[in-house]
Amino acid sequence: MQSAHTAQWTDRMGRLIAISALIWSLAGGAVNSVQAFTELGPNTKSDFRLWAPMYLTVSLPSKFIAYMEVNPRIGDDVTTIDQLLLRPALGYQLTDNLSIWQGYAWVGYFNQPHISPQTPFFEENRIYQQVNYKHKFSHVKFLSRTRLEERWIEHADGTAVRFRQMLRADFPIPQAPDWAFVVYDEIFINVNTVGVPTGKGPGAGIDQNRFFLGINKSFNQYFNVDMGYQNQMLNSRNLPGNANLINHIFLLQFGRDGEVSCRCRGGVTGAPAAGR
Repeated sequence: MQSAHTAQWTDRMGRLIAISALIWSLAGGAVNSVQAFTELGPNTKSDFRLWAPMYLTVSLPSKFIAYMEVNPRIGDDVTTIDQLLLRPALGYQLTDNLSIWQGYAWVGYFNQPHISPQTPFFEENRIYQQVNYKHKFSHVKFLSRTRLEERWIEHADGTAVRFRQMLRADFPIPQAPDWAFVVYDEIFINVNTVGVPTGKGPGAGIDQNRFFLGINKSFNQYFNVDMGYQNQMLNSRNLPGNANLINHIFLLQFGRDGEVSCRCRGGVTGAPAAGR
């Protein structure tokens, strides 16, 4: 009996913490978005972009999960591809709600500003560790994704370490059960500074914030699409206190989930969640 009470208390506390974190994150994302437009520095730039990530999740024996993502990003007012991400990962399902992941990412940067003898293309290699936790509160589906990245960026000496925390909520539409309103916020924090004294690498502190508001369409238990508006604010060590780039992004994300035991429809799965 005592064990049952303890489990109930733990579950209630977990829900309370998760809801509080979600409200804080989403409210923080909205506040940061407002600040980005009210505290712009003289050198701040903005861009309209299209991101069209596609991901595939496949179940493997013994609770293992395989994941692959292809993520093209079109910038300069949707005129040219300036980023391409390839992101495979291997996960393990600890419980119905909790999974851990180890992944790799290759990032190609195209048509970037440069000074000779550099070229407009450079690349980045990453490895990352990730923990996903999902829960359903009544009809609301909640996902927390915690990721730690080790990054090797061309032209920047050293290993850059970055922490990322994403909180997402899906609100199914009662009149259309295959549709859901989606909101999420993700903050990126650089743990260290690399590239000193050249200034070509990331600086320690808040790197960026992404806030998304849109809809999800589930075509069946395997295939779903996210679409909507994402606001991305990027900071620079050269402009403390101000975002130096504000991206207005139309996100169109296609997902295909394999038969994983922890699946939730509406885009909230045990997978790493593409497009981030």
